[in-house]
Amino acid sequence: MRWEQMSVTERRTMPPAVAVSTVAFALHPPAGAEQGGSSLAHDAAMLWIPLVRRTRMPFRGLWALPGGPTQWDETLTGTALRTLVSAVQRAPGYLEQLYSFGGIERSANAQRLVTIAYWALYGESGSADGQGQPDPNVAWFSADALPELAFDHAEIADYALARLRSKTEYAAVAHRFLGETFTLARLRSVHEAVRGRPVDPANFRRQALAQGNLIDTGLVETGAAHRPARLYRFAAAAEPPAASA
Repeated sequence: MRWEQMSVTERRTMPPAVAVSTVAFALHPPAGAEQGGSSLAHDAAMLWIPLVRRTRMPFRGLWALPGGPTQWDETLTGTALRTLVSAVQRAPGYLEQLYSFGGIERSANAQRLVTIAYWALYGESGSADGQGQPDPNVAWFSADALPELAFDHAEIADYALARLRSKTEYAAVAHRFLGETFTLARLRSVHEAVRGRPVDPANFRRQALAQGNLIDTGLVETGAAHRPARLYRFAAAAEPPAASA
């Protein structure tokens, strides 16, 4: 018997279905990607999240996090990676399981639904995976100005953002967003985006250098219209572990 032919009572006796949703963070949307909330598009110190517009019921027309049901021959991480890459056509630099959401009221159907939430981080060196033209039903939004989301995806996105901003290992977080070398101004912009507020440049410079996580490469940025700034890299001890996927 097909699932849609089952009665509400029959669905209620089925074991919970398992799905995956991913909150992906980037400092900028990929080149050519659709942007939502265009009035905020020129703010450099900002985190962006990709969302997928639903094309079927329930919640048709609303935005949702990338994700979907896990398949029988697929790991949870595999589902997260597959559905995220399918949506944004870019593999993340970092992918980690975040939390599970299994409230009895959260499913739009009678069958219980448990969602395993992941978060992903896109660095500056992320590349497109060559899967064709961007999906018109995918757009990037400011993490602080998300539209109305389907299901309980607003709760999932809020949880992921709060977790990211509560982390104390800011060096590791920044490392995942930046390239191999960077200026202190670029590092500060990452901290401002993650924290969601401006950071005093002088205090930030003093504190960043005092932590001992940065190594002066002896090089300077090229192509700058002003006096070129020094380039730094993270010390090995500050580097995060390899991506989970």
